[in-house]
Amino acid sequence: MMQESSGETNMIAKWDMKAQMAAGVVMALSWIFLTAPAQAADKTDAELDAETVTIVKRDFRDKGIAKIERLNQDDLQALCTKYLDNPPRKDQERLQTEQEKAIKWPADGKYMGDWKAGEKLAQSGSGMTWSDKPEAPAGGNCYNCHQLSAKEIAYGTIGPSLLHFGKTRGTSEEVQRYAYGRIYNAKAFNLCTNMPRFGHIGILTEAQIKDLVALLLDPESPVNKD
Repeated sequence: MMQESSGETNMIAKWDMKAQMAAGVVMALSWIFLTAPAQAADKTDAELDAETVTIVKRDFRDKGIAKIERLNQDDLQALCTKYLDNPPRKDQERLQTEQEKAIKWPADGKYMGDWKAGEKLAQSGSGMTWSDKPEAPAGGNCYNCHQLSAKEIAYGTIGPSLLHFGKTRGTSEEVQRYAYGRIYNAKAFNLCTNMPRFGHIGILTEAQIKDLVALLLDPESPVNKD
């Protein structure tokens, strides 16, 4: 028989080592997948929730104006998370009432501003990121979730279309107040909605919210044009 060269011997040895290492990794992963469910089953929901929060916070850090505190949930958010956005009716009604009472209505009693300023605001996605300056005004980012104009080619569909919002509802004071409150704190109307609480948590100012109300209701706004 021919003898293997030293180079071939070393190569074969390396292949054997790699094969053994690969087999070891496969066995380790198999053990993890087999034992993890059993380990999880030994923990309560509260323990698993706490462990999840620890892992998430471990992998985030403060950067610019984006602080890790954003990961902290208030009672409302925690309830929606716990019940997968379908909390018990009594809790839902209680928290929605609390959120509605917390809405700060305009001191001057006026709900509408400038629709042109509102359009610019709705189409702006700036603000709230780590690279933004604290003093820089945030955009409404409305286009990411809603259709706002018949001429728009692309728009988000997470939220309902707002096309003809004012055209179909009118511009009564009741409608103006509803639109203002919904933008200020949408969770006062739908507890587990994905819509941010723009006024409640200080993303938008009173004047900015008025401008968005005008965008929705003013007959001259592109929202209400065909």
